[in-house]
Amino acid sequence: MGARRTADNAELKALPAVHELAGRLDGPHALRVKAARRTIDERREAVRAGADPTLDLVSRAREVLDGLRSTSLQRVVNATGVIIHTNLGRAPLPAGAQAAVVDIADGYSNLELDLASGRRGTRQAHIEELLRDLTGAEAAIAVNNGAAAVLLAAAALAGPGRAILVSRGQLVEIGGGFRIPEVVSASGSSLLEVGTTNRTRVSDYERGLKTAETPVGAILRVHQSNFRAVGFVEEVPIEGLRDLGVPVIDDVGSGVLADPAAALAVVAGGGCTGDPGPGLALADEPELKRSVAAGAALVCCSGDKLLGGPQAGIMVGRREALEAARAHPLARAVRIDKLALAALEATLLLYRDPERAWREVPVLAMLSVDESTLQARAQRLGAGIGSAANVVRSSATVGGGALPLLELEGPAVALEGEDPVALARALRGGDPPVVARIHDGRVMLDPRTLREAEVVQVIAAVRRALER
Repeated sequence: MGARRTADNAELKALPAVHELAGRLDGPHALRVKAARRTIDERREAVRAGADPTLDLVSRAREVLDGLRSTSLQRVVNATGVIIHTNLGRAPLPAGAQAAVVDIADGYSNLELDLASGRRGTRQAHIEELLRDLTGAEAAIAVNNGAAAVLLAAAALAGPGRAILVSRGQLVEIGGGFRIPEVVSASGSSLLEVGTTNRTRVSDYERGLKTAETPVGAILRVHQSNFRAVGFVEEVPIEGLRDLGVPVIDDVGSGVLADPAAALAVVAGGGCTGDPGPGLALADEPELKRSVAAGAALVCCSGDKLLGGPQAGIMVGRREALEAARAHPLARAVRIDKLALAALEATLLLYRDPERAWREVPVLAMLSVDESTLQARAQRLGAGIGSAANVVRSSATVGGGALPLLELEGPAVALEGEDPVALARALRGGDPPVVARIHDGRVMLDPRTLREAEVVQVIAAVRRALER
């Protein structure tokens, strides 16, 4: 122990001064110093932990400096089989939406300019007609995310001095600490709970309206996005709330605009006989059109889940309710930016042709891809990787708080004979990073969330990781 400590002390004393190491690097002074200090601190911790200190300090400092010069946010390859992966940025954008973002980012735009009159316009004009046509709503706006849409809806229709009725079975938390009671509180409204955790009837809402000590501004109905209550349960459908005499806010979560039946035509048109069940499973998620037709004052959803577009919050419904939302001071704080707006408009345009949406919106394409395509992709992966890979059966998921009970069975590639944690870490450290999942002690690569062009990248990444 004494000899080891002596060796450690000698190694620590041999570390260069920060300015000495920084002087051997190229680049701006502040970055060179930061890279040198970080490298020396890293080596000091490694020595104290008993790690092998043979790594060349200058080479490591150059790597750190390169990292400081590059962006932290980068593209990764999703091999997890989770289609709407929140940690990986949720929905990948359709090609048309990507092109729209590049075009608008390249210069100036008519974001808030009416080109015909030359006067100031509104950014909502770029998507409002599309959303009205697709949902049957009288009016529509977009904000920066789904949580903002619910918050703005609650603030606009209720707010200070008013209450919002919510079923106890819908006082949920949906990812990242987004809790309905806290959203209601943040809107300035008071919360009035009705019904029970597992059963709420129309009579519970009626009783709540009669006994409320504070004027009721709205009823909030919340879709249980990331879980399902089963068994002895009952809730009031959106149609059952229309005649209660107060505005209804319907938070439908994932934003289903796709026509499930169009998935059948896409599969048949591609010459496939695969089961389009995953596409038809969208029927288990609430549609915007249904809530609008039922008379909801405001219907809220996210743009980057099952709708398959950018991060955005969509609000559609009655004209007077949308005008109240537009006029609220919070509307400016949560407004959508020009790049997300460009991507959203391009994504919504695809939905004018339902079959085209299933082909070109990546989330929908992954949901409805046929078994033969997945099998061929998995076989290519396995053959390219070699003996360490086996094609097995596995299950992908939708993710993003959508269709939580749906398992998408299909082929996957299992990597055998390696430490799965170390291998997954090595894949994440590649260029580009490949994010896989670990199941039953093996690294799994799911072809459902891989584009054809990414198969070659994954093969190369796995082979490099195995060599290391």
